Amino acid sequence: MRVFLLGYMGCGKTTAGKKLAAKLGYTFIDIDHLIEEAQGITIAQIFEKQGEDAFRKIEQEMLATTFELNDVIIATGGGAPCFYNNMEAMNKNGLTIYIEMAPKALVSRLKGAIDERPLLKGKSDEELLSFISEKLEERNPFYTKAKAIVPGLSLSPESLHEAMKKFS
Repeated sequence: MRVFLLGYMGCGKTTAGKKLAAKLGYTFIDIDHLIEEAQGITIAQIFEKQGEDAFRKIEQEMLATTFELNDVIIATGGGAPCFYNNMEAMNKNGLTIYIEMAPKALVSRLKGAIDERPLLKGKSDEELLSFISEKLEERNPFYTKAKAIVPGLSLSPESLHEAMKKFS
């Protein structure tokens, strides 16, 4: 099985994905880490030096490298489902699970790490809430195309595994 975890940054894709992979004996892949390894620089540096368009193209290419893998849990970047045909490609090549969270919950998780996140850098709490709310509204039409949706506030490897069982 190939499982793609989707959702806004800070929703728990990497943390819960690693635990789920360990529980199932699967390989865990974080697309952002794959990109950083392949490019030899951080995501923030790619955004800064090459821009978001270049990053999204690299992201699409890295995502496609996972389509032939088996027994794998893949944490996508928060914006990955929204560009090119990534959402359709993930649905065609595996089980997509959207980890859904409200903007206020995401703000509380992300405000300590905004300097590490290129899209959030330098924003006040109010600006952060407004930005996340706006981005979620833009991204929800893509996120909700996922085959399964799980609540992020009560996210656990078990809740992800339950969602997987419905499709295996």
